[in-house]
Amino acid sequence: MLERKKIKGRTQITFILPDGTPDGPVSVVGDFNHWNPAAHPLTPRGDGTRAASVSLPAHSTHHFRYLAAGDYWFNDEAADGHDGTNSHLHT
Repeated sequence: MLERKKIKGRTQITFILPDGTPDGPVSVVGDFNHWNPAAHPLTPRGDGTRAASVSLPAHSTHHFRYLAAGDYWFNDEAADGHDGTNSHLHT
């Protein structure tokens, strides 16, 4: 799931997954963090989900995926689109 919040010409995107789905650590990686898995790990929240937030320029498009333990890559079904490999989001 993606949550968006407009802040002064930027959009804060929060990437949210259920805790434990999949098991182990998960990071969101994309063109906004140079596909670096260490940049945005999802952390547990009190509501049983885990999340990571990034601030991106408004009116832009970005490509991303999730990376879980065991080199398991997957897309976000709630993304604004998919190109066969990556999820897309529009700010």
